[in-house]
Amino acid sequence: MLVFYFFAAIVIWLGILSLRSGIRFFNYVRSEFERPLLVFTPFASVIAPCRGLDQGLHENLAALFHQDYPNYEIVFVTDREDDPSLKVVRAVIESQVMANKTPTRIVIAGKAIDSGQKVHNLRVAVAELDSRSEALVFVDTDVRPDRGWLCSLVMPLHDERVGAATGYRWFIPVEGGLASHLRSVWNASIASALGANVEKNFCWGGSTAIRRQTFERLNIRNLWQGTVSDDFTMTRALKAANMPIYFVPRCLTPSFENCTLRELFEFTTRQLKITRAYAAHLWKTVLAGSLLFSLVFFGGMALIIARLASGLSIMIPAILLLIICILGAAKSYVRMRAVQISLPSYRQELRRSWPAHLLLWPITSVLYLYNALAAAFSRRIEWRGITYELKTPTEAVIIRDTD
Repeated sequence: MLVFYFFAAIVIWLGILSLRSGIRFFNYVRSEFERPLLVFTPFASVIAPCRGLDQGLHENLAALFHQDYPNYEIVFVTDREDDPSLKVVRAVIESQVMANKTPTRIVIAGKAIDSGQKVHNLRVAVAELDSRSEALVFVDTDVRPDRGWLCSLVMPLHDERVGAATGYRWFIPVEGGLASHLRSVWNASIASALGANVEKNFCWGGSTAIRRQTFERLNIRNLWQGTVSDDFTMTRALKAANMPIYFVPRCLTPSFENCTLRELFEFTTRQLKITRAYAAHLWKTVLAGSLLFSLVFFGGMALIIARLASGLSIMIPAILLLIICILGAAKSYVRMRAVQISLPSYRQELRRSWPAHLLLWPITSVLYLYNALAAAFSRRIEWRGITYELKTPTEAVIIRDTD
């Protein structure tokens, strides 16, 4: 029992620290929305790598044409002419051509040889941008930015000391379902790790802006060669140059998707395998934290059941588990309040997610443990139909391409 009490006290202390970080996240989001927006709108190149058919792809791409931004181009890039995403891309371009004069182009990058396909596509695309471009903006096709997204994302770059500005995704299940809600809860803990501390922030490749001059000076295009993760590589380059990464709460961007249990495990495990390859210290933290929590929380539940069966008192272990539950639920509550500020147009959809975020977080801790353990024994991932072996942060081997 003393061993359980000792580790339960550690989990409670970590829960208090986590709640404090959640409150800091909420305060940061609120303060950022209270700040007046500066006007900084250099010509920007929005680069959208495409492969396959994301859920809601047409709506996601159409949102890129409706930005409240005076001067920008959109560059869609994929690896082959017959990729199914191109049919949607061309349909969106055709539907926008009369109402929108945003310059648009499609780049065919060809097959990757020594890099991840997405990274290869980006390397080709950035070599073909408009000469007027001063800001490079990277966006994934599975998110749906609002009208102010581009302006908000580019704005922090007015300070030349800022290395990059980033947003993050927020999964909104379309039809509900346990797996979809679990993925949203699992992803939420990463979103709230961003905030005021620019030293701890990271670039998310699905919504990142960087000055073209900074991109070229840090030689990021060449640093991408041999890698699978565009965002981890950019983050490492900026941190090496001591250039801060600014998190923009207005660019917390919804991703409207459902997923099956299989897709849930594939997605979450892939993220941890990539994390282990590019930021091993973060992977170790996740492994240790999720292992400790799972042993204390679920071990504590087993202990209570065993003591009940033996007719022994359960008061102390029950109180400890209750405190852990209250701290975790409070962190989820504060985080959801912050997200409602960031995504005011989706309050109704977010309301449907409240029960999952308040109740399912212990299960996602076990999922994190599974992901971290899987990453300990394998560096092989499948991403958009391609299987990679992550040898090192600068070496990825293509094992199989199913397309």
